[in-house]
Amino acid sequence: MNSQFTASPSAADDLLVLLTVSREGRFTSAANSLGVSHTTVARRVGALEKSLGGRVLLAGSDGWKLTPLGERAVTAARDIEAAIAQLRREESGADLAGVIRMWATDGFSGYIAAPAMAALRRKHDRVSLELITSTRQASQHPVGADIQVVVGRPHVQRARAVWLADYALGLYASRELLSRPGTPQRAKDLDGAPLVYFVESLLHVDALDDARRAIPGMVAAMTSTNVFVQVEATRAGAGFGLLPVFLADRDPDLVRVLPDAIEHVLPYFLVARPGTFEVPLIAAFLAELQARIELVRPVLLGTAPPESPG
Repeated sequence: MNSQFTASPSAADDLLVLLTVSREGRFTSAANSLGVSHTTVARRVGALEKSLGGRVLLAGSDGWKLTPLGERAVTAARDIEAAIAQLRREESGADLAGVIRMWATDGFSGYIAAPAMAALRRKHDRVSLELITSTRQASQHPVGADIQVVVGRPHVQRARAVWLADYALGLYASRELLSRPGTPQRAKDLDGAPLVYFVESLLHVDALDDARRAIPGMVAAMTSTNVFVQVEATRAGAGFGLLPVFLADRDPDLVRVLPDAIEHVLPYFLVARPGTFEVPLIAAFLAELQARIELVRPVLLGTAPPESPG
């Protein structure tokens, strides 16, 4: 967001400065985004706190966090930003423009978010998406992101959570791996078998932990925080991969093992601060996300032929 400051800053300007800090997480990053000095950002936030009569930011381990008062102020700032953007579009006749910042899992980012953004850019080529990929719990105070997509039902109080879709995990192995010990005929046959999955010590998503606990006899052979690495490791024969079916079913070198006995259906949820979904830029992207999800919903659950990798 580029801000045009006047000699006498208004409360609306101060709110927009706070909005930028909430997205960037740090005064220096916000200052760079706004084209002003770090001191100016700090002074404007201080002026806003004085006018509102309370703190809007608290220092956290990974940047500034919004207080409850700050959350309400940011909601008001988003309304101002949306109104300004609408007026500019009406005046110039211009299409949507701007940057959307999103946290999401690797699989969702590659299979759903990226095609959705491509579709949006075919209509509005001045829109761009910044994706931070991670598999994590929803954050009450997301720093540097407008929206989050998480696995499992989030427990958030100062954010809005919306169910997007369900997807299935299944167990897969390469044809070469299955040619050695043979294909398991029952879950008990997997005791002691090598598993490819997430790094257990870094996984803090209950739904994904539950999927791992359902096959306790398997031994971690290769673990990664990136699901695409897990797919490649499984294809290379490092072990049996507990993988999203919408990724693994696309690979002709992978065979699903015990589909009737081992399957875990997990939900994707979209999380954002109140008011975010109504911002025109965000709303347009979410519409494309929903369209992509409706197109591939059966594939996410492994109930339809997968799309070609190409």
